[in-house]
Amino acid sequence: QVQLVESGGGLVQAGGSLRLACAASESISRFYTMAWYRQGPQKARELVATITTDGNTNFRDSVKGRFTASRDNAKNTFYLQMNNLKVEEPSAYLCSVMGAGESYWGQGTQVTVSS
Repeated sequence: QVQLVESGGGLVQAGGSLRLACAASESISRFYTMAWYRQGPQKARELVATITTDGNTNFRDSVKGRFTASRDNAKNTFYLQMNNLKVEEPSAYLCSVMGAGESYWGQGTQVTVSS
């Protein structure tokens, strides 16, 4: 069972930046895809970004140009750099890893953007 722990959330003013990290309890090299999701109160969870083992990234349209994703296999950690954050963006960010027949989720970290 892989444990994922998110960190880096907090309170930031609109237009500010945060860097989220998702640390895994064991090697993430076997997982083809790592992903970041987010969810607001009473809203559906939405996929924010993915990064694959070969470094390919994809982002939802609303964050393109503002968010970047990266991974550090040596540290069993992957990241989400968020710039120019907006007040209306969902607040709970969760990470996930997915491989052949398995997936794991973190507990989430809160991001609050103030006006």
